[in-house]
Amino acid sequence: MPNSTADLPEFSKLDPGQINAQLESILSENLQRIDTILLENSQYSWDNLIAPMDTLNDRLAKFWSPVSHLNAVCNTDKLREAYNQAQPKLSAYHSKLGQNHQLYLAYKQLANTELNSDQQKVIANALRDFELSGVALPTDKQQRFAAIKLRTNNLSTKFSENVLDSTQAWHKHITDQKELAGLPKLALAAAKQAAQAKDLDGYLLTLEFPSYLPIMSYCDNRELRSEVYRAFATRASATPANQQWDNSPIIEELLALRLEMANMLDFDSYAHFSLATKMANTPQEVLGFLNELADQSVNTARFEFNTLSQFALGLDELDKLEAWDVGYYAEKLKKQQYAISQEQLRPYFPIDKVLQGLFSITSRLFNFEISQIKQFDSWHQDVTLYQISRDDQVIARFYLDPFARANKRGGAWMDVCRTRRLTEEGEIQLPTAYLVCNFNPPVGSDPALLTHDELTTLFHEFGHGLHHMMTKMEYADISGINGVPWDAVELPSQFLENWCWQPQALTLISGHYLNGETLPADMLEKLLAARNFQSAMALVRQLEFSLFDYRLHLEFQPGDSVVQPLLDEIRLQVAAVTPPAFNCFQNGFSHIFAGGYAAGYYSYKWAEVLSSDAFSLFEEKGIFHCETGLLFLQHILEKGGSEEPAKLFKDFRGRDPDSQALLRHCGIGQ
Repeated sequence: MPNSTADLPEFSKLDPGQINAQLESILSENLQRIDTILLENSQYSWDNLIAPMDTLNDRLAKFWSPVSHLNAVCNTDKLREAYNQAQPKLSAYHSKLGQNHQLYLAYKQLANTELNSDQQKVIANALRDFELSGVALPTDKQQRFAAIKLRTNNLSTKFSENVLDSTQAWHKHITDQKELAGLPKLALAAAKQAAQAKDLDGYLLTLEFPSYLPIMSYCDNRELRSEVYRAFATRASATPANQQWDNSPIIEELLALRLEMANMLDFDSYAHFSLATKMANTPQEVLGFLNELADQSVNTARFEFNTLSQFALGLDELDKLEAWDVGYYAEKLKKQQYAISQEQLRPYFPIDKVLQGLFSITSRLFNFEISQIKQFDSWHQDVTLYQISRDDQVIARFYLDPFARANKRGGAWMDVCRTRRLTEEGEIQLPTAYLVCNFNPPVGSDPALLTHDELTTLFHEFGHGLHHMMTKMEYADISGINGVPWDAVELPSQFLENWCWQPQALTLISGHYLNGETLPADMLEKLLAARNFQSAMALVRQLEFSLFDYRLHLEFQPGDSVVQPLLDEIRLQVAAVTPPAFNCFQNGFSHIFAGGYAAGYYSYKWAEVLSSDAFSLFEEKGIFHCETGLLFLQHILEKGGSEEPAKLFKDFRGRDPDSQALLRHCGIGQ
């Protein structure tokens, strides 16, 4: 089957020294072209306004996508400098477009012409976004609004850099293996490999997740767990070791600027402002949703924590279960109750077998084939590139960058490389995604081995990728995840995670790296039995983050030192585990201070109601039921942002969503 990479980014040729000159040229030419479009036409049509605007937007996106991506996955001093210099230029450009009154009037004129439903959605979204960009403000206020947007962009970038730099600044060199007693062989080998990479003897611990989590979960050395926990929990804080990266003043300034921006548009708070582009309609609806889930789960979560405390007391006479003890004793309790642990599962999930299973499952559900593209321009040797085909036609592509390394942002995410759209030349541009994770890389001659938690992370990100790649939309603004309300965007990702818990699917995903044997029946039984182990504790942790985020953006007033007191208050309401006073969780909460989740972190739980209820139809029909898979493809994945998610869900499920499926999957209230 033919493949083409000619239209993909040339990462190896990206020169940080040229980025800003090239960007300035594109922005200048785009603005000139927009002026010409507005000047040459008095009656606007799709072809003389939207189609050329789409081309200009795509040109900029194609240039900026690899720059932004490399800044996240291969951060260097030169690239960071170029990226930071470019941010004000991009912010000014987008503010100028969003506040272009003549362009706004052109869109309004077009809204009153004959358009199909997809085109109407594009125009409606655009008019809404013009208004949310301050197009109706007086000139002096427009300038202030643009200045706020620029400043918040810069602050968010700095927040992310501070988290990365403080994470990478800490390491602990250990020469005595006894200090690491309890650590699994793979984690030990990885720590040894990390030390060797720095020309050190012994073992090197870092705050990257593949190093941090095994310490928290398995290391017998309580003092070491405490030290590593403190280092992680105080990243980007005012502590002496981190004060040069302290995010506290950034948080205060961001909150004040967001409130000012919302007030300028006559919203009572940034929480109100954020709902203009979401499924939920009012703050009361969001808070009611979160508090209802809390009411149904907090007692169970606290019972789970008390059970864990009693277990630790009985096992090691531990009078008080500290934050750095929770993961460690949870693993021991889980192993006692279910005789299973994440590390025991690793040998059965070598990454190649996992990918083979993932591709097989999604191909059966959504009727496509996936094949690898061997020759392509990459940014790292660990990266692979794949194409998705249907009926011998390539319909999408995706990069996979699975492993943790230095100068790579932590976490896992999907991002857009290319958006599906109909070009002015009448050709379909192939959607292309970046899929990024931070798993343990291969150690020695062994392949990379995933825990079951990491397996679900991979499925989650691939679900986002499918949302982007399976779209049939021809207009970029509603293609894939574009135009999808933020509180619905997690639906496909959380939906796909469900297959990680299905026996039929696990036979496809698992295969021991030494002999290829699938997960044994007894281990599978234990894994499934342990699925809801401490699930209420996990749920209230997400509710804590969601309530903190939403109430912070709802209640913040400049000059109030509300951040920590509010977090403390919410923990009293919903938390099962209360962190120590030195914990500065908020200083590393990149989702809301450096990502797109400000006043929107509740989206994870909101969408999980949708995803659980969507999957319940597969539970009724069969997890590989082709017709149901094609229904999900047709009504959810292909539609992108072309219709409201509530309607799309109802078209798929035949009714409104029901939260009981989520609680049932969590083992709560059964």
